Amino acid sequence: MAVIKITTENFNKEVVDTTKTVLLDFYADWCGPCRMVGPIVEEISNEHPEYTVGKINVDEQGILAEKFGISSIPALFVVKDGKIKANAIGFRQKQEILDMLKD
Repeated sequence: MAVIKITTENFNKEVVDTTKTVLLDFYADWCGPCRMVGPIVEEISNEHPEYTVGKINVDEQGILAEKFGISSIPALFVVKDGKIKANAIGFRQKQEILDMLKD
């Protein structure tokens, strides 16, 4: 399944109202560590269709970045049933991200 670009317009539908566990990757195009996490997030999206995987560009989606209290990127959040279940700041290996997604 492809990574979804999350915006204020589709946030409720893709993150809050879904029954799936959601992985959110807050990033910016200019951020080096974000460019390292990006391909890992893509892999997880392609290999694990049971999860919704979304990317949020903090430069374009300031309201969502503020809502999640983003002060450093990359920032990864796991959301289930509309609630934050886990989060991590900075680069993470694939297995660390997968461990965050497990209940």
